[in-house]
Amino acid sequence: MARCPRQRKKAIIAAVSMYLDLLFNFMKLVMQYYDAVESERLESIDQGTAWETPIARQLARNSFMRCIVSHGDISCTMLVRMNCRTFQKLCMLLRDVGGLRCSCYLEIDEMVAIFLYTIAHNEKNLQLQVTFRRSGETVCRVIKTVLHSVLKLHSVLLRKPKPVLENSDDPKWKYFKNCLGALDGTIVEVRATKENQERYRTRKGTIGMNVLGVVDQNMEFIYCLAGWEGSAHDGRVLRDALIRPNGLKVPRGFYYLCDAGYSNCEGFLSPFRGQRYHLKDWDGRRPRSPEEIFNMRHSTARNSVERAFGILKMRWAILRDTTWFSTKMVTKIVNACCLLHNFIFRLKVGADVFERLYVDEDEDDEPDVDEELILHIQPSIEWSDFRQKLAQDMWNARPWAGN
Repeated sequence: MARCPRQRKKAIIAAVSMYLDLLFNFMKLVMQYYDAVESERLESIDQGTAWETPIARQLARNSFMRCIVSHGDISCTMLVRMNCRTFQKLCMLLRDVGGLRCSCYLEIDEMVAIFLYTIAHNEKNLQLQVTFRRSGETVCRVIKTVLHSVLKLHSVLLRKPKPVLENSDDPKWKYFKNCLGALDGTIVEVRATKENQERYRTRKGTIGMNVLGVVDQNMEFIYCLAGWEGSAHDGRVLRDALIRPNGLKVPRGFYYLCDAGYSNCEGFLSPFRGQRYHLKDWDGRRPRSPEEIFNMRHSTARNSVERAFGILKMRWAILRDTTWFSTKMVTKIVNACCLLHNFIFRLKVGADVFERLYVDEDEDDEPDVDEELILHIQPSIEWSDFRQKLAQDMWNARPWAGN
């Protein structure tokens, strides 16, 4: 008996659906196969050396290290941000003072190169495995070991503050007698846990930590305090630095230059508010009042700390972008970067390449640290009068007074 047209139509639809399901499952299996092959290929590239022989891996390591120590200062600076001579001296300093020791399979220069390459390029662990032909566990262990050795150099590399003397002829600093340097805060992006993200959220909406940096007249770091949440006010971070056992020391009679974000109080000289301050605001025009000439010269001198932060972040890419390290590790890395900044500055021959790249927009007696120290930030009339008198003296001694 022949089927009716409706039954025939249902049978055709059922057959077509069955064949389509078979085709779909077949294509799904094909896609899964190619995905597995591609994942295995990428994994072999990321893991780097799973199929390499030990001899091939060692040859690759030796070739990379030759680029650092034997191929000239250009390649060495590109890879680890310092020339060959500075790199070798750093390895010796970490060995003799930092207590860094080689292992059965790793020499000191390779350990230091892994650490410097990591903070200079902000590379992830997988990429470091490919570059250095080492396991992920070895890379993590080496980074932590070298980091702790660098931090042990703080007593050697941190610059001791020296005041501006009466007979100073430095055009930037000669107006600020007894000044020890300049301070400012900067933000370093971090990876915070979900429950801590609001604490680390800055006023610009990014997640970062607040870092206080203090530099001398030569842009070398005197003190660095990292770890505070990005939402913390600069004044709060400074108050914490003053009361710490090994914090910032400010003897009475001396002071640091700071921006308008800090209070103008004993030990910390800030500019006049409501007046032109940043160098780009002057545009070649002369100051028209004592407050303006004070702000202009204050900005010129305090610009050293902004330049120091600019060079620091330009040299070490790990301070410019969010890294895969924890917040605690980033705190230590920031301090280590400041120490390495001082080390490179002291050993540099000629102009520093990163100092040239950073474009501005804008043996003396040391202070007696046993004197009474400033431990509190408290604005006072006496300190405001001191700032006003200093501004008036600058105005009276201006070179164009008779014009």
